Amino acid sequence: MHTVVRGAGALGLAALLLTATGCQGDGSSAAEPAPTSPATGGSASATGLAAQHLDWHACAAPSTAQGSGTAPPADWQCTTLKAPLDHAKPDGPTVDLALIRSRAKDEQHRIGSLLFNFGGPGASGVATLPALAPSYASLNTRYDLVSFDPRGVGASAGVTCLDDRAMDASAAVDGTPDDAAGVKALDDSNARFVAACEHNSAPVLPYVDTESAARDMDLMRQVLGDPKLSYFGISYGTQLGGVYAHLFPQQVGRLVLDSVVDPTKDPQQAALGQAQGFQLALDDFMKACAAQVGTSCPTGAGGDEGTAKVAALLQRLEQSPLPTEDGRQLTETLGVTGIAGALYSQETWPVLAAGLTEAMEQGTGTTLLQLSDGLNGRDAQGHYSNLNAANRAISCVDARQRYSDQDVQQQLPQFQAASPVFGAFTAWGLTGCTGWPVPGKTDHPEVAAAGAAPILVVGTTGDPATPVEGARTMAQQLGPGVGVTVTLQGEGHGGYNTGNPCLKRTVDAYLLDGTVPADGTTCG
Repeated sequence: MHTVVRGAGALGLAALLLTATGCQGDGSSAAEPAPTSPATGGSASATGLAAQHLDWHACAAPSTAQGSGTAPPADWQCTTLKAPLDHAKPDGPTVDLALIRSRAKDEQHRIGSLLFNFGGPGASGVATLPALAPSYASLNTRYDLVSFDPRGVGASAGVTCLDDRAMDASAAVDGTPDDAAGVKALDDSNARFVAACEHNSAPVLPYVDTESAARDMDLMRQVLGDPKLSYFGISYGTQLGGVYAHLFPQQVGRLVLDSVVDPTKDPQQAALGQAQGFQLALDDFMKACAAQVGTSCPTGAGGDEGTAKVAALLQRLEQSPLPTEDGRQLTETLGVTGIAGALYSQETWPVLAAGLTEAMEQGTGTTLLQLSDGLNGRDAQGHYSNLNAANRAISCVDARQRYSDQDVQQQLPQFQAASPVFGAFTAWGLTGCTGWPVPGKTDHPEVAAAGAAPILVVGTTGDPATPVEGARTMAQQLGPGVGVTVTLQGEGHGGYNTGNPCLKRTVDAYLLDGTVPADGTTCG
């Protein structure tokens, strides 16, 4: 996603947040999926790769490519599943996909496997699921919680592009050029990134698309022994879930799509929507900050005044980057990335306030740089996960559109009007797929899923990365009787993990009991 993250738009990555309570809406009952035994893999009637048996074992600590960290507790299990590199050639070369699971705690009432994708594209499910598992404890009673590194991500033939030093240099390049020299510098940086991806990962680049990942998920379903797929997708994971439903409508069990990518928008439209979404989140942050601390808030009274203060800071960073504790400088690009990173969750709003105060009053950029590193997948030792590389590779093989500098310059006024802070940054992010060595496959993802069981589609009103309108559009595109919308009135990217009691009850009742809420249910 990065300096710019692409996929759900220009800045998106599944992050999780915090909100409120209250619920409206009633529900009906959906059919209970047949319980499955906790298979080691395969079934007597399965053939080919669907008949493979999985060797579950203790998990190691996440690798650098997966995002580093510590090993999960001893009761977590990891394995590798083989999938066709090219699903059109099921007997051809294979790719190894990394999986992780936590077995259902109530074995007697076990439903089956609940598969997770946390977005990006490029987020490692193997590294993320254990860290977020406490949020899903109620679901872990009757489901095996299962996640995976999608093809091209982490330990699943992870795409490799630039090394750490080159990534630092790339992340510091001016992402909002003002003149011909700046445009050339950004183009040259993109060209180096693309060339490195091709040099290091050419054999897998044609095969890391979302449709292939959806087909991988159906293979996982079969090997895990589940007659239907139960799935929880967040951010880009909603696009993946929608594509799965389109390809395999009869295999849809209980699917939750939370923080939804609008499947009808092209990259330019998605990026513009994301600029608007991040500006809305910034406005909400500034309003809350002013209400809590008054004149001590670094963005003053908020509104136009606050936006002008933030824009002025970024303009200063473009001319004179700020020093930080680790010796790097906070550039304009890193500054806007850090601000965006903090807006994914209401929990990090106090950190954003501290970072802006530090930059505006103390003349140092350590806090904003740390926020930027978090969104960019850079750890404290200066090592990058493959988040950026996988994000670029998946996004560029999915989307046919390629944007020139001239395309961006024509659109800049519209983007800047949408957000004086984020507009130019998201607009120039559109050039990231220019020169990509593999052509994109679709104009937009196909998600129509006539005949599928009801799918829960969750949107949050203050979501910066995937505006709430995307949930409504996804539900419409899934088809009548399939998409069921639930709206959380709150802030941030991701609804269920806010802990909102209403939303948690609604989703849990659907996943655990098969209770489908009324379409249009609202939690606030």
